[in-house]
Amino acid sequence: MFLTSLRTTPEALLRLVRDRWSIEGWHWIRDTQLHEDAHRYRGNGAGAMATLRTAALNLLRLAGFRSIRSGLQTVMHDIKALLVMARRQPEPADPALRL
Repeated sequence: MFLTSLRTTPEALLRLVRDRWSIEGWHWIRDTQLHEDAHRYRGNGAGAMATLRTAALNLLRLAGFRSIRSGLQTVMHDIKALLVMARRQPEPADPALRL
C-alpha cells in the first residue's frame, strides 16, 4: 500500500512508487544478509561501516554472484578469494551504452 497526498499523473506516481521500492529492496538485502540494522555504530563508524558494506556488495556483484547470500557463503572464509575480488578490474563499459 502506498498513501500520498501528492497530486500528480498516474505515470509520475508509478515512478515514485517504483523508486521507493527499489530503495527498500536495497535496504532489505543489506539488513537480511549483512544484518545492518542490528549494528549500533555511532559517529564516523556508522558511515565507515556502511561504505565497507556497500563495497562488499559491489565486489560480489562484480565477481558474478547473482545471489549475495551464496557469494558471502563462498568467500567468507577464503581470504585468497576475497583478495582476488578486491583486485579485480571492472569490465570496460560499452561505448554504445553510454548516455
